[in-house]
Amino acid sequence: MKIAIGADHGGYRLKDEIVPFLKSLGHEVEDFGCDCNGSVDYPDYALPVCDQVAEGKADRGILICGTGIGMSIAANKHAGIRCALVGDTFSAHATRDHNDTNVLALGERVTGPGLALDIVKIWIETPFSNGERHVGRLKKVADIEKRFITGE
Repeated sequence: MKIAIGADHGGYRLKDEIVPFLKSLGHEVEDFGCDCNGSVDYPDYALPVCDQVAEGKADRGILICGTGIGMSIAANKHAGIRCALVGDTFSAHATRDHNDTNVLALGERVTGPGLALDIVKIWIETPFSNGERHVGRLKKVADIEKRFITGE
């Protein structure tokens, strides 16, 4: 699987732990930065990751900031993105199984590295259930996206 990853100054240290972990699991990773603790703007890192996922150049994306909140807000403004902010393993599984999320948001300041790696592994390995009720709900979400994001 090809995974695009990006972080701002509040999440780059956790990103630097996740990248080698993903590679150790056999995934290809494209890192969109940042690599410093100097203040940067999280939308500048969310956008290229979401572009890669929405355009099919990456299978999934991971975004990290201090809390994960800013990244998840920015990501969900992008057409074709279903981003979930996750802080526990149950939600990591459910958001793939039920919501077919294609971007994961994490908060470095609120989720320790051990838990974050567990979340990433579960999220990467859990397939979408394709359950009828979930597919129907995702169609409704796609309709909302068409109305408010793409203007169709």
